[in-house]
Amino acid sequence: RTGDELSAIYRSADVFVFPSRTDTFGNVMIEAMASGLPVAAYPVTGPRDILTAACGAMDEDLALAVRQALTLDPAAARAHALGFTWSACAEIFLDTLVPVHRKLAAAA
Repeated sequence: RTGDELSAIYRSADVFVFPSRTDTFGNVMIEAMASGLPVAAYPVTGPRDILTAACGAMDEDLALAVRQALTLDPAAARAHALGFTWSACAEIFLDTLVPVHRKLAAAA
């Protein structure tokens, strides 16, 4: 689904449940937050890198995370998502990659 259809689906929800334990980034979480949906997720890579306490809830008990996410302000979720521009995402990526490169270069 894309465009208006996807937007309508997001608007019909109160929270976005992200049940993956293996996704490496989670663009869909940013899409959902851009539509004003707080996110419920497991506390794993991806959600940990994207969510804050203001826009998402993480717990090993996903049902508990959903209940917590339902108490969050949709405007905070949207505001947080708007910070994930292409430029900001590139900076995040570089901030992760550069120290690894330096460590490997020093060991060589």
